[in-house]
Amino acid sequence: MNDNSIEGLAKKLADSLPGGLRSMREDLEQNFRSVLRGGLQKLDLVTREEFEVQEAVLARTREKLEALQERVAELEESSD
Repeated sequence: MNDNSIEGLAKKLADSLPGGLRSMREDLEQNFRSVLRGGLQKLDLVTREEFEVQEAVLARTREKLEALQERVAELEESSD
């Protein structure tokens, strides 16, 4: 999640405040930003690019595993 997303979400939260709290809107919006950034930093997130790289590695690993399983099955059949 980039800074623009956090800014947009903090603004939406501040805009959704009841009328009586809107006088504190700026302070609350800053607090929303801080809470959102802090919460996101605690999560173990990766970028989309990192995820796609690991997804490709996993797909190749699965293909190799399937090929090895087939080869083992062939060897077992030929040894009988």
